[in-house]
Amino acid sequence: RVPSSSPSSQIVFYEDRNFQGRSYECSSDCADMSSYLSRCHSCKVERGCFMVYDRINFMGNQFFLRRGEYSDYMSMMGMNDCIRSCRMIPMHRGSYRMRIYERENFGGQMSELMNDCDNIMDRHRMSNCMSCQVMDGHWLMYEQPHFRGRMMYMRPGEYRSFMNMGMGSMRVMSMRRIMDSYY
Repeated sequence: RVPSSSPSSQIVFYEDRNFQGRSYECSSDCADMSSYLSRCHSCKVERGCFMVYDRINFMGNQFFLRRGEYSDYMSMMGMNDCIRSCRMIPMHRGSYRMRIYERENFGGQMSELMNDCDNIMDRHRMSNCMSCQVMDGHWLMYEQPHFRGRMMYMRPGEYRSFMNMGMGSMRVMSMRRIMDSYY
């Protein structure tokens, strides 16, 4: 049993592959890791779940990490850069609810989701998803059907345009809930 004073989530970043070099422990969001490490090429998630980003301020390519060891971030994720920022994902218990929209600013066709969706084209007859409103839960959105390709982390809030989130022209074709079983 974890004492209540210890953090619910913890990740340790290392400058070099295979958990070598200087390290930095984190149990919350970190918008810019450059003041702690000159680079980051491996990490261990001790507890909880995190999103890691290849640019500062939670921008650029994102990857979901759950408890485990990631000895070579670049080869595992297919990245040419290293981790620059991270966001802790709080555990959510309860319902999941999100509205997805075909166009930016909540325009076009709308569908409401309460479960994972492996293909918005097959399930909701939508050719694209450009904005959303997350009412309950934490979600991962993927650029390809069946939870493949680049991903974006969505927590409760309004997202008027995915283009402004540092992901360029990423299309969203599938989405899944971040369940408490991931922790």
